[in-house]
Amino acid sequence: MTVDPGRMAGRVALVTGASSGLGAAIATALARYGARMVVHGRDEERLAGIARLTGGTPIAADLADPAAVRDLAARALEPHGRLDVLVHNAGFGWAGPLTGMDPSETDRLLAVNLAAPIALTRALLPGMLERRSGHLLFVSSIAGRLGVAGEAVYAASKAGLDVFAESLRLELHRTGVTVGVLVPGLVDTPFFERRGRPHPRRGPRPIPPERVADAVARSVARGSAEVHLPRWLRLPVAVRAIAPGTYRSLAARFGARA
Repeated sequence: MTVDPGRMAGRVALVTGASSGLGAAIATALARYGARMVVHGRDEERLAGIARLTGGTPIAADLADPAAVRDLAARALEPHGRLDVLVHNAGFGWAGPLTGMDPSETDRLLAVNLAAPIALTRALLPGMLERRSGHLLFVSSIAGRLGVAGEAVYAASKAGLDVFAESLRLELHRTGVTVGVLVPGLVDTPFFERRGRPHPRRGPRPIPPERVADAVARSVARGSAEVHLPRWLRLPVAVRAIAPGTYRSLAARFGARA
């Protein structure tokens, strides 16, 4: 279903983690829909390229640093004096047994994937509430809905983000600020290589980031609460909720592994 690009025209959007991968695709899609972009990332050179492509303002920051998160919130308001859409996309993964994960890596993952989105939302939400308009979009993961062996901390960070978004949606009811969650499966980006273990690619086929980004742009324009990609991911989530014992048996047999 198509969406009138005019519904995004003039709205100011910040996308975190936009220097590559899914974040870059989301920023490009939102710009195509007419949004005025502010793009965040750590790689300044790549971020500058996305800024040129989208006509946006680049802001480099390391979201593992709480002071950098506060600085990003302040600087994101400078280009246009407001923010209408906030897409929490920045994050990274780690794969392997929990006992093999360095404590410093655990702290950093939780800081970037969970603490930073909470802090950034806390800093930028008041302006949206004052205008009674805005949309918060959280990029979660199917790992946060189902759990995945070998990704315990990553899955926990995404589950926390998921519940934070749901709680915030209830809190913001009738304020004019809407909350959405993207629950993607395997997306064809360098994410898996960067986490330290490539995905085994036994199926399903990875989704092109452009397809996911277009779904995000449409959901933001509509103010949708939730998007699963691919849509069939709703099925295992439903099975786990309705028949958890059956789901765990199937997961153990067929392998819900990183």
